[in-house]
Amino acid sequence: MSLLSSTHLFFLLAIYSLQSLLPCVQCSKLCPHNGFEHVPRGLPHGTWLLELGRNNMSVIGTQAFKGLWSLRVLVLTNSQIEEIQPQAFFSLSFLEKLDLSWNKLKTLPVDFSSSLPALKELRLQHNNLHYLSGYRYMAICGSSECRESPSQFSITQSFSLPVSHSIFSLSHALVLDLSHNKLIDTGALAPLYSLAVLDLEGNNLHNLKFKTFISLHTTATHIQLSGNPWSCDCELHRVFSKILHVRHLHIDDYHNVTCQDPPQLLGASLAWVDSQLCVAETATVLVITVTVFVTVVAAVVMAERNRKRNRGKNWDTDFSLITRDHHSRQLW
Repeated sequence: MSLLSSTHLFFLLAIYSLQSLLPCVQCSKLCPHNGFEHVPRGLPHGTWLLELGRNNMSVIGTQAFKGLWSLRVLVLTNSQIEEIQPQAFFSLSFLEKLDLSWNKLKTLPVDFSSSLPALKELRLQHNNLHYLSGYRYMAICGSSECRESPSQFSITQSFSLPVSHSIFSLSHALVLDLSHNKLIDTGALAPLYSLAVLDLEGNNLHNLKFKTFISLHTTATHIQLSGNPWSCDCELHRVFSKILHVRHLHIDDYHNVTCQDPPQLLGASLAWVDSQLCVAETATVLVITVTVFVTVVAAVVMAERNRKRNRGKNWDTDFSLITRDHHSRQLW
């Protein structure tokens, strides 16, 4: 009996020690706060799920996950991460889901996706990334998973990076959630031709370019654009009209898109005022057209009058010469 108790005690201690040294390996997302200041070393090579959320890791160093070839899910949410160094995800060739949400990231390394060819889900919500132009982002998810539950895949909050070269391969990107960020431009999203879901809700977008969406060649792409401080003018109306007239593009929250500028349209729904946004411009074009038309008509009339006047002068001159010649002949 004592031997059995000792054996049980041994296994209990072993399990407890393993969980202390290798926390959140193959566990649920509800693991307790661990207090790590860096990615722990010596993790089993066969680990397929690693959750290191709610820690105090300010930097994810180069090759921090070296040797974890079998890793499929990596959770680093709410870990005070401010920097990801180049090649931080080296050897994670089979990683499918990466959660970096609720951190303090201001930028991403240029090789961010080079070691993540199998990535299907990328979460970056609630960070401090600022500019999104010139860089490309990727959120790739499995075709069946995305279509069945697209809300599970997100890259959100405070996403923006300075102009530079591309850092993502986007040929398989299906879902990109950049909602509640500080985005002021969407030009870098243009190469995302496979997106099924694009969420840009709650950013700092004042205007939009249609070229961002013309490369999308999906059977259906759902777009969210509400919660931005739109500058409602004729150009914005044209862009939204073009998007709405493309069969496979769907702005799901179009009736919730509101204006911030001009002040007289503050809070107004774009769907209600869009037909009025080009009135002033149309009137201006009409005035210019009428002015040009009147000018052309006036020029034609003046030209005709001058032609008739010149013809009359020529006739008087010819008649005078004939009369003079006839009179000369009579005298002769």
